[in-house]
Amino acid sequence: MTDQPAIILVRPQMGENIGAAARAMLNFGLTRMRIVDPRDGWPNPRAVAMASGAASRVLDHAGVFADVAGAVADCDFVFATTARGRELPKPIYTPEAAMTEARARIKAGQKVGILFGPERTGLENDDITRANAIITVPVNPEFFSLNLGQAVLLTAYEYSRHTLDAVPVDPGLAGFDPANQTEIEK
Repeated sequence: MTDQPAIILVRPQMGENIGAAARAMLNFGLTRMRIVDPRDGWPNPRAVAMASGAASRVLDHAGVFADVAGAVADCDFVFATTARGRELPKPIYTPEAAMTEARARIKAGQKVGILFGPERTGLENDDITRANAIITVPVNPEFFSLNLGQAVLLTAYEYSRHTLDAVPVDPGLAGFDPANQTEIEK
């Protein structure tokens, strides 16, 4: 499928995190994973176990690359995810704005990649220089550490939230004003 971005995990350290990323991707209909130089090798049984049902649809078809250059070689536009200011002359997007841009580029026939860095250190400047733009999640500035699965989940959600059928508010069976806590207790 080329009507979605490639999720590119750069030097992931733990198979469990690769599996969590795959699971997050499939939750939102994404299946194009690329893995760059995984520390614990590939294939990885811990990734398969953590991916649950996403193993056959995401992990079994993941591309494995020796370096970032190979992983992004066919991409027309690449985003790099990072929480740190890099003093690089690249536009910085929120996940929502980045995935709006990604959808527009993909609709125009471009291939888009999104780089996610290793768990311990994140992307290196050499990795980020291969990107056209940066994605930064607006989080607590005193604690800006997301794990790999969380970062992929946020991005995958933002990409697919305009494509998945979801009703913003579903009144369910209630159809009337909800009871307060005293009424519920009775």
